[in-house]
Amino acid sequence: MDDFDNFKAAMGDVTPLKTEPRVTLNKTQRDLQSTLNRRQAATAVTAKDSNHLSDDHVEMVDPQEVLSYRSNGLQDGVFRKLRRGKYPLDARLDLHRKTVDQARTEVFRFIDDAKKYDLRTLIILHGKGEKEAKPALLKSWINRWLRELDDVLAYCSAQQFDGGTGAVYVMLKKSERKKQETRDAHGIRY
Repeated sequence: MDDFDNFKAAMGDVTPLKTEPRVTLNKTQRDLQSTLNRRQAATAVTAKDSNHLSDDHVEMVDPQEVLSYRSNGLQDGVFRKLRRGKYPLDARLDLHRKTVDQARTEVFRFIDDAKKYDLRTLIILHGKGEKEAKPALLKSWINRWLRELDDVLAYCSAQQFDGGTGAVYVMLKKSERKKQETRDAHGIRY
């Protein structure tokens, strides 16, 4: 006899214990609704938090002021070409007749979508607000929001034929895919 046969002989008259369930789980409709409500609230908070553009205070700019911003490392020639409106525009966002909250959402979504589709040069029409009680309100917010977005390399007021000081040209960073395409086209190896 081997060890297994000895074990079976020793355990031959043993029967499993019968156990009663200690807790009865009964999911009610109320519990399911509570879970759904918590999930919706968590999703709403996450969606709201993804837009990190500020909405607390803005320093007002003059309706005729020329906006200009460029991040470190952007070449002078590239910025000069952007200011002159020499880059083809890949997309356009018109914020006329929008509230500040609507504009905040639109700008965040517009830049996010532009990144997804590898767009590089954009124009945002914000207006000057000269007919409003608070002139240049959206223009002031645009000036602040674009600086808060990491993917914005530069922006500047548009040429007169594109809206002048009532619009801005925006240049975004190249996506990794576009950088690789440039390397391949020019035979650059890293």
